[in-house]
Amino acid sequence: MRKFKRLLTTITVLAALALLVGACDDTLDVFQAYGFDLFTMPVQESLREGETAEIRCTLVRDGEYKNAEFFIRMFQPNGEGELKMDNGTLFLPNDLYPLGKTTFRLYYTSHCSDQQTIDVYIQDNFGQVVQKTFSFQNKINEE
Repeated sequence: MRKFKRLLTTITVLAALALLVGACDDTLDVFQAYGFDLFTMPVQESLREGETAEIRCTLVRDGEYKNAEFFIRMFQPNGEGELKMDNGTLFLPNDLYPLGKTTFRLYYTSHCSDQQTIDVYIQDNFGQVVQKTFSFQNKINEE
């Protein structure tokens, strides 16, 4: 019985050592794809035709990876208008544009008197996507 206990203890210790040695890894865990989100200041909810709304945006990342690249695209499911970047870039629906900074402004100009909705998508070079939707009601011109 004593030999059996000693053998069982030896086997248990060897198994524990094998698990510890096998769990060790000399490779360094390097993360490249960190999560991110797009935060905006409050945006006005009603526009007249021809009026422009400013959307102040900040891209907030969960971690830094120097080779991370971000892109922006827009789609307008309702209404008619145009969206511009603060550098003057006019967005065409579903076209992908490089986003070179984390703090930027978008300018939406209404071209109709209907309710309008724009979807803004921020995408990184790892395929992660964040979507924000902005809706504007028609503000009737009072003459």
